[in-house]
Amino acid sequence: MSGHSKWHNIQAKKGKADAQRGKIFTKVGKEIALAVKNGGPNPDINSKLKDVIAKAKASNMPQDTIIRAIKKGSGDMDGVNYEEIVYEGYGPSGIAVIVNVLTDNKNRSAGNVRHAFTKHGGNMGSTGCVAFMFQEKGEIVIEKNDSVDEDELMMMALDAGAEDFSSEDEVYIITTATEDFGSVREALEGNSLEFLEADVKMIPDTYTQIDEETAVRFQKMLDALEDDDDVQDVFHNAEFPDGWEG
Repeated sequence: MSGHSKWHNIQAKKGKADAQRGKIFTKVGKEIALAVKNGGPNPDINSKLKDVIAKAKASNMPQDTIIRAIKKGSGDMDGVNYEEIVYEGYGPSGIAVIVNVLTDNKNRSAGNVRHAFTKHGGNMGSTGCVAFMFQEKGEIVIEKNDSVDEDELMMMALDAGAEDFSSEDEVYIITTATEDFGSVREALEGNSLEFLEADVKMIPDTYTQIDEETAVRFQKMLDALEDDDDVQDVFHNAEFPDGWEG
Protein backbone atom coordinates (compact mmCIF):
# COMPACT_ATOMS: atom_id res chain seq x y z
CA MET A 1 0.00 0.00 0.00
CA SER A 2 1.57 3.29 -1.07
CA GLY A 3 2.10 5.94 1.55
CA HIS A 4 -0.07 8.54 -0.16
CA SER A 5 -2.99 6.12 -0.15
CA LYS A 6 -6.21 7.92 0.77
CA TRP A 7 -7.38 4.89 2.75
CA HIS A 8 -4.09 4.73 4.65
CA ASN A 9 -4.32 8.42 5.52
CA ILE A 10 -7.95 8.14 6.57
CA GLN A 11 -7.22 5.16 8.82
CA ALA A 12 -4.39 7.09 10.48
CA LYS A 13 -6.58 10.17 10.94
CA LYS A 14 -9.47 8.09 12.27
CA GLY A 15 -7.31 6.58 14.98
CA LYS A 16 -6.22 10.03 16.10
CA ALA A 17 -9.73 11.43 15.75
CA ASP A 18 -11.14 8.72 17.98
CA ALA A 19 -8.64 9.71 20.66
CA GLN A 20 -8.95 13.46 20.10
CA ARG A 21 -12.53 13.86 18.92
CA GLY A 22 -13.10 16.91 21.11
CA LYS A 23 -10.13 18.69 19.53
CA ILE A 24 -11.36 17.84 16.02
CA PHE A 25 -14.82 19.22 16.77
CA THR A 26 -13.31 22.40 18.24
CA LYS A 27 -11.31 23.02 15.07
CA VAL A 28 -14.22 22.41 12.73
CA GLY A 29 -16.43 24.49 15.03
CA LYS A 30 -14.07 27.44 14.56
CA GLU A 31 -14.40 27.06 10.78
CA ILE A 32 -18.20 27.01 11.06
CA ALA A 33 -18.26 30.08 13.30
CA LEU A 34 -15.97 32.02 10.95
CA ALA A 35 -18.04 31.03 7.91
CA VAL A 36 -21.17 32.27 9.68
CA LYS A 37 -19.50 35.51 10.71
CA ASN A 38 -18.37 36.17 7.12
CA GLY A 39 -21.45 35.00 5.23
CA GLY A 40 -24.39 34.56 7.57
CA PRO A 41 -26.00 31.58 9.31
CA ASN A 42 -28.09 30.25 6.40
CA PRO A 43 -26.23 27.51 4.50
CA ASP A 44 -28.68 27.83 1.60
CA ILE A 45 -27.15 31.21 0.74
CA ASN A 46 -23.74 30.77 2.39
CA SER A 47 -21.92 28.20 0.26
CA LYS A 48 -18.82 28.25 2.45
CA LEU A 49 -20.90 27.39 5.51
CA LYS A 50 -22.60 24.59 3.60
CA ASP A 51 -19.20 23.14 2.66
CA VAL A 52 -17.89 23.32 6.23
CA ILE A 53 -21.06 21.66 7.56
CA ALA A 54 -20.44 18.81 5.12
CA LYS A 55 -16.89 18.54 6.47
CA ALA A 56 -18.28 18.50 10.00
CA LYS A 57 -20.73 15.72 9.19
CA ALA A 58 -17.96 13.67 7.54
CA SER A 59 -16.08 14.03 10.85
CA ASN A 60 -19.14 12.67 12.68
CA MET A 61 -19.70 15.99 14.43
CA PRO A 62 -23.06 15.87 16.28
CA GLN A 63 -25.85 18.06 14.91
CA ASP A 64 -26.26 19.93 18.21
CA THR A 65 -22.54 20.77 18.19
CA ILE A 66 -22.87 22.12 14.64
CA ILE A 67 -25.85 24.24 15.70
CA ARG A 68 -23.92 25.65 18.67
CA ALA A 69 -21.05 26.63 16.36
CA ILE A 70 -23.49 28.39 14.02
CA LYS A 71 -25.01 30.27 16.95
CA LYS A 72 -21.54 31.26 18.15
CA GLY A 73 -20.71 32.67 14.74
CA SER A 74 -24.02 34.56 14.72
CA GLY A 75 -23.07 36.27 18.00
CA ASP A 76 -19.94 38.21 18.85
CA MET A 77 -17.76 35.07 19.01
CA ASP A 78 -16.76 36.23 22.49
CA GLY A 79 -14.92 39.15 20.94
CA VAL A 80 -12.46 36.80 19.21
CA ASN A 81 -11.29 37.68 15.72
CA TYR A 82 -9.85 34.74 13.83
CA GLU A 83 -7.36 35.17 11.02
CA GLU A 84 -6.73 32.62 8.30
CA ILE A 85 -3.02 32.15 7.57
CA VAL A 86 -1.17 29.74 5.28
CA TYR A 87 2.39 28.69 6.12
CA GLU A 88 4.64 26.82 3.71
CA GLY A 89 7.89 24.97 4.14
CA TYR A 90 9.80 21.74 3.89
CA GLY A 91 9.83 18.67 6.07
CA PRO A 92 12.81 16.29 6.30
CA SER A 93 14.16 15.14 2.92
CA GLY A 94 12.56 18.12 1.19
CA ILE A 95 8.92 17.12 1.72
CA ALA A 96 6.66 19.98 0.62
CA VAL A 97 4.28 21.05 3.40
CA ILE A 98 1.38 23.51 3.53
CA VAL A 99 -0.18 24.39 6.90
CA ASN A 100 -3.54 26.14 7.14
CA VAL A 101 -4.06 28.04 10.39
CA LEU A 102 -7.07 29.74 11.94
CA THR A 103 -5.87 31.85 14.85
CA ASP A 104 -6.59 34.76 17.14
CA ASN A 105 -2.85 35.23 17.78
CA LYS A 106 -0.62 35.31 14.71
CA ASN A 107 2.64 35.48 16.67
CA ARG A 108 1.75 32.42 18.75
CA SER A 109 0.78 30.41 15.69
CA ALA A 110 3.85 31.38 13.69
CA GLY A 111 6.11 30.41 16.58
CA ASN A 112 4.40 27.08 17.13
CA VAL A 113 4.42 26.13 13.46
CA ARG A 114 8.07 27.16 13.04
CA HIS A 115 9.01 25.10 16.10
CA ALA A 116 7.26 22.01 14.71
CA PHE A 117 9.19 22.38 11.45
CA THR A 118 12.63 22.96 12.91
CA LYS A 119 12.39 20.42 15.75
CA HIS A 120 11.77 17.59 13.30
CA GLY A 121 14.27 18.34 10.58
CA GLY A 122 12.31 20.76 8.45
CA ASN A 123 12.24 24.49 7.86
CA MET A 124 9.59 27.09 7.15
CA GLY A 125 9.84 28.90 3.86
CA SER A 126 8.44 32.01 2.27
CA THR A 127 4.94 32.32 0.85
CA GLY A 128 4.71 30.44 -2.43
CA CYS A 129 7.79 28.29 -1.90
CA VAL A 130 5.85 25.03 -2.27
CA ALA A 131 2.31 26.09 -3.23
CA PHE A 132 3.16 25.74 -6.93
CA MET A 133 3.58 21.98 -6.35
CA PHE A 134 -0.09 21.63 -5.37
CA GLN A 135 -3.50 22.22 -6.92
CA GLU A 136 -6.57 23.25 -4.96
CA LYS A 137 -9.29 20.68 -5.58
CA GLY A 138 -12.49 19.48 -4.00
CA GLU A 139 -12.20 15.90 -2.80
CA ILE A 140 -14.93 13.53 -1.66
CA VAL A 141 -14.04 10.11 -0.25
CA ILE A 142 -16.63 7.35 0.03
CA GLU A 143 -16.04 4.00 1.69
CA LYS A 144 -16.67 0.92 -0.45
CA ASN A 145 -19.58 -1.26 0.62
CA ASP A 146 -22.20 -3.53 -0.92
CA SER A 147 -24.74 -0.71 -1.22
CA VAL A 148 -22.48 1.42 -3.43
CA ASP A 149 -22.13 0.31 -7.06
CA GLU A 150 -18.87 1.58 -8.52
CA ASP A 151 -20.13 2.19 -12.06
CA GLU A 152 -23.28 3.94 -10.86
CA LEU A 153 -21.32 6.12 -8.46
CA MET A 154 -18.80 7.05 -11.15
CA MET A 155 -21.51 8.09 -13.60
CA MET A 156 -23.38 9.96 -10.88
CA ALA A 157 -20.24 11.90 -9.93
CA LEU A 158 -19.17 12.68 -13.49
CA ASP A 159 -22.69 13.70 -14.51
CA ALA A 160 -22.75 16.09 -11.53
CA GLY A 161 -19.56 17.76 -12.80
CA ALA A 162 -16.71 15.88 -11.11
CA GLU A 163 -13.31 16.02 -12.82
CA ASP A 164 -12.13 12.56 -11.86
CA PHE A 165 -13.20 9.32 -10.20
CA SER A 166 -10.87 6.65 -8.90
CA SER A 167 -11.04 3.42 -6.90
CA GLU A 168 -8.33 2.74 -4.33
CA ASP A 169 -8.03 0.13 -1.59
CA GLU A 170 -11.27 0.46 0.42
CA VAL A 171 -12.48 3.81 -0.91
CA TYR A 172 -13.69 5.73 -3.94
CA ILE A 173 -12.18 9.18 -4.51
CA ILE A 174 -14.08 11.87 -6.38
CA THR A 175 -12.13 14.96 -7.42
CA THR A 176 -13.71 18.25 -8.47
CA ALA A 177 -12.71 21.74 -9.46
CA THR A 178 -12.94 24.02 -6.43
CA GLU A 179 -15.90 25.92 -7.85
CA ASP A 180 -17.81 22.68 -8.57
CA PHE A 181 -17.20 21.03 -5.19
CA GLY A 182 -20.45 22.20 -3.60
CA SER A 183 -22.73 21.18 -6.47
CA VAL A 184 -21.10 17.75 -6.85
CA ARG A 185 -21.25 17.14 -3.11
CA GLU A 186 -24.92 18.15 -2.98
CA ALA A 187 -25.77 15.85 -5.89
CA LEU A 188 -24.19 12.90 -4.09
CA GLU A 189 -25.84 13.87 -0.78
CA GLY A 190 -29.16 13.91 -2.64
CA ASN A 191 -28.63 10.22 -3.35
CA SER A 192 -28.17 9.50 0.38
CA LEU A 193 -24.44 8.85 0.10
CA GLU A 194 -22.28 9.28 3.19
CA PHE A 195 -18.72 10.60 3.05
CA LEU A 196 -15.57 9.67 4.90
CA GLU A 197 -14.14 13.03 3.85
CA ALA A 198 -15.56 16.01 1.98
CA ASP A 199 -13.42 19.11 1.75
CA VAL A 200 -11.44 21.42 -0.49
CA LYS A 201 -7.78 20.39 -0.26
CA MET A 202 -4.35 21.09 -1.68
CA ILE A 203 -3.50 18.03 -3.79
CA PRO A 204 0.19 17.54 -4.74
CA ASP A 205 1.11 17.16 -8.40
CA THR A 206 3.87 14.68 -7.53
CA TYR A 207 4.97 12.80 -4.42
CA THR A 208 8.33 12.54 -2.64
CA GLN A 209 9.24 9.00 -1.63
CA ILE A 210 10.71 8.74 1.86
CA ASP A 211 12.40 5.93 3.78
CA GLU A 212 11.48 4.52 7.19
CA GLU A 213 13.82 6.83 9.12
CA THR A 214 12.49 9.93 7.40
CA ALA A 215 8.93 8.68 7.83
CA VAL A 216 9.40 8.46 11.62
CA ARG A 217 10.71 12.03 11.79
CA PHE A 218 8.06 13.42 9.48
CA GLN A 219 5.25 11.64 11.32
CA LYS A 220 6.37 13.35 14.53
CA MET A 221 6.31 16.68 12.72
CA LEU A 222 2.79 15.99 11.42
CA ASP A 223 1.62 14.97 14.89
CA ALA A 224 3.04 18.18 16.39
CA LEU A 225 1.32 20.34 13.78
CA GLU A 226 -2.02 18.54 13.91
CA ASP A 227 -2.03 18.66 17.71
CA ASP A 228 -1.83 22.47 17.62
CA ASP A 229 -5.22 24.03 18.32
CA ASP A 230 -4.65 26.72 15.68
CA VAL A 231 -3.77 24.34 12.84
CA GLN A 232 -6.78 23.41 10.75
CA ASP A 233 -5.20 21.37 7.93
CA VAL A 234 -1.79 20.06 6.91
CA PHE A 235 -1.11 19.08 3.30
CA HIS A 236 2.09 17.42 2.07
CA ASN A 237 3.54 15.39 -0.78
CA ALA A 238 5.26 12.63 1.22
CA GLU A 239 4.89 9.06 0.00
CA PHE A 240 5.42 6.86 3.03
CA PRO A 241 7.04 3.41 2.70
CA ASP A 242 4.77 0.50 1.83
CA GLY A 243 3.08 -0.88 4.90
CA TRP A 244 3.81 2.22 6.96
CA GLU A 245 1.59 2.31 10.03
CA GLY A 246 2.61 5.68 11.48
